Amino acid sequence: MVNLLLKQMEQTREMMIRSGVENGLQNAKTIQLSRRLDQLMNTYYRQTAIEEDDQED
Repeated sequence: MVNLLLKQMEQTREMMIRSGVENGLQNAKTIQLSRRLDQLMNTYYRQTAIEEDDQED
C-alpha cells in the first residue's frame, strides 16, 4: 500500500505543479490538487507510523 501511496503522491504533485504553472497558484484546480496531495501525505505518514509500530512489537 505504501508504494501505491508514493506513486499517487508523485503523480498528484506533478499535476499540481503543472496546474500552478499553467493556471496560477490560486486556481481552483491547483488548490484542489494541493489538498489531495495533503490527504495522500497524511495517509502515507499514518500508514508508515502503523507499520513502524508493528515492527517494534
